[in-house]
Amino acid sequence: MPTLSFDGVLVIALAAVVVPAVLALAPRLPVPGAVLEVVAGILIGPSVLGWVHVDAPIQVLSDLGLGMLLFLAGLEIDVGGLRGPLGRLASWAFGGSVLLGLACAYVFSLAGVGGKPVFLTVVLVSTSAGLLLPLLKDAGLHRAPFGQLVMAAAALAEVVPVVMLSLLFSAASGTSAGRLSSLAALLALLAAIGLALGRVRNLAALDRLLDRLEDRSAQLRVRAALTLALAFAVLASRFGFASILGAFAAGLLVRTIELTNRAPHPQFQVKLEGIGFGFLVPVFFITTGVQFDVRALISNPAALAEVPLFLLALLVIRAAPAFLYARLIGMRRAGAAGLMQATTLTFVIVATQIGIASGQVSRTTGAALLAAGLLSAALFPAVGVKLLSAEGSAARVPSLMGRRTRQFLQRPQVRRHAKESAPGSRIIRT
Repeated sequence: MPTLSFDGVLVIALAAVVVPAVLALAPRLPVPGAVLEVVAGILIGPSVLGWVHVDAPIQVLSDLGLGMLLFLAGLEIDVGGLRGPLGRLASWAFGGSVLLGLACAYVFSLAGVGGKPVFLTVVLVSTSAGLLLPLLKDAGLHRAPFGQLVMAAAALAEVVPVVMLSLLFSAASGTSAGRLSSLAALLALLAAIGLALGRVRNLAALDRLLDRLEDRSAQLRVRAALTLALAFAVLASRFGFASILGAFAAGLLVRTIELTNRAPHPQFQVKLEGIGFGFLVPVFFITTGVQFDVRALISNPAALAEVPLFLLALLVIRAAPAFLYARLIGMRRAGAAGLMQATTLTFVIVATQIGIASGQVSRTTGAALLAAGLLSAALFPAVGVKLLSAEGSAARVPSLMGRRTRQFLQRPQVRRHAKESAPGSRIIRT
C-alpha cells in the first residue's frame, strides 16, 4: 500500500485560514473570498512557489469539495421564486443571454478564438448565485424587488447551465437520443425518490426523531442530507453524467422538503455550510488555483488575448439583457443587476475541467476562461455596488421606485410572492 502524504493538504488548509483573515483585516477589499482562494492556490502551486502539487489526498478532498459546493448551490435556490412574475422577467432576460451567447460563441469560432461554440455558450451564460447573495444581504437588498430579481436571474443561470453541461458534455452516451433518454430516466428516478422522501418527511414521528437527534452526536438530519447528496451524485455517475448534477439536484430536493413551507431546525443549514465552507469548499477553490497553469497562459500571447475577450463577452451576454428590468427598477439599478448577473466563477471552474477533459476547449483556453471568471468575480460586483451606492445609501434603494414599479408591486401575485419571502414567513431564504 503506497504511503500517503498530507503535507500538501496542510499547506492548503493553512491557506484556507489565511484568506478569510486577510479579508477580515481589509474589510474594504471588494473581492469575494473564492477569488482570493483561487489566487492563493496559484501562489502556493507549481506556477509560483511550488509548495503544493495535486496528489491523491488533495484530489479526493477537492472532489468532495466540488460536490459539496454544488449541493450548497442547490440549497440556495428558491425554485418557487422562479415561478412568479419576477421569475418570468428573469427568464426573458436569460433567453436574451442565450441568443447573445450563441452569437458571440460563433463569432469567436469563426475568428479561431476559444473552443466549441455550444460549450462556450453554456459557460458564458452562467452566473454564480453563491457569490451574489452575501453582497445583496450586506446591502439589505436580498428581500427587496431588486435583490429578488437578481437572485431569480442568478438561480436560472445556474440551474440551466448545470443541466446543459451534464446533458451535452459529460454524458457517457455518444448519441443525442441516448443522452436525452438517460437524462429523462435519471430525472424521473430522482423525482420519484424526491416524492417518496417528501411523503416520509411529513411523518410526525420522523419529525420528532430528527429533532431529538439533531443536537446530539448523531446529527441525524445533517447525516441524512449529506448521504442524500452522495447518493444522488453516485446515481448521476451511474447514468453516465457528471456527479455534480446529482449533488445539485440533492440540494434542490433538501431545500424543497426541509427548508420550504416548514419551520426548519435553526442550525441545520448553518451546520451544512460549516462542513462545506469551513473546509471542503475552500480546498476545492485552492486546488483549482494550484492546477491553474499561469506559465502556459502567459507564454501564449493568443491565449492571453482571449482573457479580455471572454470578460467582455460575459459583460455583453449577461449584462445587456438586464436592461429589460429598467421599467421595473430603473436604468441605473438595471445596470447594477446586469453587472451582478455577469459575475461567474464556480460554474466556470467546473465547466473548464469538463471541457478540457472532453476536448471542447484547449488547456490554455480553459485557463483564459478561468482568468476571465476570476476577473468578473473581482470587478463586476464591486462596480454594481458602486452604482447602487451612487443613488444613495443601500437602505434607501428599495424606496427609490417610480410609479411603474409601485404599480407592479401592487399586483396580487407579486404581493403574495413578497409576503412569502418576508422575514416572518416560514420560507427561509438562503
